[in-house]
Order: sequence, then C-alpha cells, then structure tokens
Amino acid sequence: MTATPPDTPGAPAAPGAPAASGAPAPQTDLGALARRHGLTVSGARPSLPDYLRQLWSRRHFITTFATARLTAQYSQAKLGQIWQVMTPLLNATVYYFIFGVLLDTKHDIPDFIPFLVTGVFIWTFTSNSIMAGTRAISGNLGLVRALHFPRAALPIGLALQQLQQLLFSLGALVVILACFGEYPDLGWLLAVPALALQAVFNTGVSMVLARLAAKTPDVSQLMPFLLRTWMYVSGVMWSVDRVTKGEDVPHVVSVALQCNPAAVYIDLMRFALVDSFTAAQLPPHVWAVALGWALVAGVGGFLFFWKAEEEYGRG
Repeated sequence: MTATPPDTPGAPAAPGAPAASGAPAPQTDLGALARRHGLTVSGARPSLPDYLRQLWSRRHFITTFATARLTAQYSQAKLGQIWQVMTPLLNATVYYFIFGVLLDTKHDIPDFIPFLVTGVFIWTFTSNSIMAGTRAISGNLGLVRALHFPRAALPIGLALQQLQQLLFSLGALVVILACFGEYPDLGWLLAVPALALQAVFNTGVSMVLARLAAKTPDVSQLMPFLLRTWMYVSGVMWSVDRVTKGEDVPHVVSVALQCNPAAVYIDLMRFALVDSFTAAQLPPHVWAVALGWALVAGVGGFLFFWKAEEEYGRG
C-alpha cells in the first residue's frame, strides 16, 4: 500500500509541520493570550478610582511643579517676581484711563478704583489659568512622552501655579484697597470660599482646553480673542448690576450677564473686599450659582480630560 504524499489534497498534515501553501493560518486570540500572561496596553486609561489614587500619590509632584514654574516664570526679567504684581496693576491703570476717564464708566460707581482693581486681579486669575491650560499638554510633550503619570497633573499644576501667583498679588491688592479706605474686617473672610470656588472652576475649564488644544493646537491661538471678549462682558470695568437694571436690556441678556461665571466670582470678591459694593448689587442666589459653576466645570472638566488620557502625547 502506497503512502499518500503530504501535498495530496485531503491528506492530514504531520504534527508540527507548517501549513500547506495557500492554506489560511490558524487564528490566535492575541487579546486572550496577553491577558493570560498578565500583559496590558501601554498607556491605557485607568479606571476613574485608580486615576484619582494615582493623582493623589503624585500630589507632591503637582505642588513642586507649580512652584517651580512660578519661580521660573520671570527669571529672565530684571524685575523678576515683581511682574506678578506689576502686570495686573498696569492693566488696571490702562483700563482706568480708557474706561474710567475717557468713557466715564466710573460715573455713579462708588470707590471706582477699588472696584476696578479688584475686578482686574480676579479676572487675570481666570484668564491666565485658562491660557495656561491650553499649553498644559502641548507645552510639555517631552515630559508626557518620557514618563508615565496621570496627565491631569499638568493642567492641575498649572492652575495651582496661577492660584499661587494670585495669592502673591493679593498683598498688593490689600495695600491698594487700604490706600482708598478699604481696611480688613470680618467680611474679608468671604474671599476665601469665593476664591476656592473660582479656583475649582478655573481648573475645570483649563482641563477642557488642555484636551482640546492637545488635539487641535490652533485653540491656543484663538483663546486670547475669546478671553478678551469674555472680559468685556464680565463687568471688569463696569457694573453688571447697573446695566442689568436698565429698562432697555432684554431679560435674557440680563440673566446671561448675571450668571456669567467670571462676573459672579468678580462680584463675590468685590462684595467681600469693597464696603460700598453691597449685597443688593449681587445677582440672585449668587452663592448657589458660584457653587454650581464650580461643580459643573470642575467635575465635568476632569471627566472630559480623563476620557482622553491614553491619547495625550501620541501622533
């Protein structure tokens, strides 16, 4: 009896022999194989609880990163850290000349200089935090690609840097307020929760912009124009309360101006620091609105950023 040649159709292949030419290769479940040997995807997004634990374990890195960036920010300037105070003061001077003198927005606004300077300092905090967020990933690509860590540490660290800068600048703000008769009292303690809520809001928005700018770098070029527009409608140089009480302002516009988050946090700080800015000038339910914006931006921005964790630094 003659043995059937190996290449004869229908003949079984010898054990361990390669598949016949033209025959489909056996399919292997690579995912199951990887799981069986304990392998995971490099840079895969961790679960939300794990991500939060990783962030907490790197809290010292976040604070050190923020402090180092703050120290290095003006290291090339001769005046150094003085620019942290000089920048908002110079902005306030320009705005006072243009809006207070030329456009006479100071009319019927008591203590216009404390009113204006407080608005400029608080707006600068929000504006700088958001702009820093647009560069959180794209400006640190070397770090992102070289080390494995929760990427949210970067926008959070940059937002913390801006909070540190604001706290440093508040010393100058206190001096300016004292020069115009606004002295510290118990009411100033309201500035603490107001700043805390604003910091959470700023961090959330900066995380949204960090993800968008990481995918589309042009966002960082567009943001200065959007921020400038936002500033003009936020009551930095004029009173939202007086405008919204005008009879020629539609109700929808009035509500939008009053609920504008930047205007809400600015008004809360003015209420805390400027005696002539009373509770009657605050929008209805102002603390609830401030808390709501902080929760929506803070929680929503964090989740939005976390969803794209495995995409940062690639491409």
